[in-house]
Amino acid sequence: MILSVSRRTDIPAFYSEWFLNRVKEGFVYVRNPMNIHQISRVPINPKVVDCIVFWTKNPKAMLSRLDELDEFKYYFQYTINPYDKRMEVKVPKKDVVIDTFIDLSKRIGTNRVIWRYDPILLTDKIDIDYHVKYFEELAKRLSGFTKRCVISFIDNYQKTERNLKGTYARELTETEIYKITDKILPIAQQYGMIIQTCSENIDLESHGIGHGKCIDNEIVEELLGSKIHISKDKSQRKECGCVQSIDIGEYNTCGHNCLYCYANFNNDVVLKNRLKHDPESPLLTGQINSNDIIKERAVCPLKKDNLLF
Repeated sequence: MILSVSRRTDIPAFYSEWFLNRVKEGFVYVRNPMNIHQISRVPINPKVVDCIVFWTKNPKAMLSRLDELDEFKYYFQYTINPYDKRMEVKVPKKDVVIDTFIDLSKRIGTNRVIWRYDPILLTDKIDIDYHVKYFEELAKRLSGFTKRCVISFIDNYQKTERNLKGTYARELTETEIYKITDKILPIAQQYGMIIQTCSENIDLESHGIGHGKCIDNEIVEELLGSKIHISKDKSQRKECGCVQSIDIGEYNTCGHNCLYCYANFNNDVVLKNRLKHDPESPLLTGQINSNDIIKERAVCPLKKDNLLF
């Protein structure tokens, strides 16, 4: 199986001690976000975990403990955007997250740290020229430390619209998407990177940008040196190309407080949930209740035997 850590929250930034405790214990409890009293017991050991995909804006807390993951294959989806604290309220300064990105890349390799520049949005103060300027600045500083950049464009869901109220943030038109991608693609190429989109319906192949997969079977196969048995993740929206994974995070628990985030619906709930976190607990937040039902999650390794590249 592939472990997603996590689309729902930044575990490397805020819960790395908890996660490494779960690795040591060999399992984690995950509440079903659609039925909170249904809990899966997910094993975490190298026999069944083919790869771990980390999602983060700041994995600094994990860097000194990466050796605890030596038995696992893993890579990072690492977001660095051009926004300031008006949009990314508690994300550390850019110098900090860039330096951490570089340190991480030096530790594990450029193919295992993927730069995410997403979501791309526009406001009354953030226009296409703004994005082009800061994309180039970031690409220049990350050059030589990653080979891939993933982009996506803001979708104004009801919950993100509520958080973004008063910021004048808006979606891009199709024409604006073509314009911005035509400008940033040669910049990425200049600094040795390819660009792929994430969960986008728009086809940019003719503009030199293909559809990507954040949970990518090809990256996993490269790390394993073997083909894997896996299919598209049907639990994700149809535009998403990701293959199947098990996510161990929880919504409304990320401390970055980014206004565009789809995973945090309410900052008061986020604060309450974070106060319920215990790094020794098998659950990310809270405790097991009498009406909870715990079931073992059926998992199996994906690697095909004796099919090395």
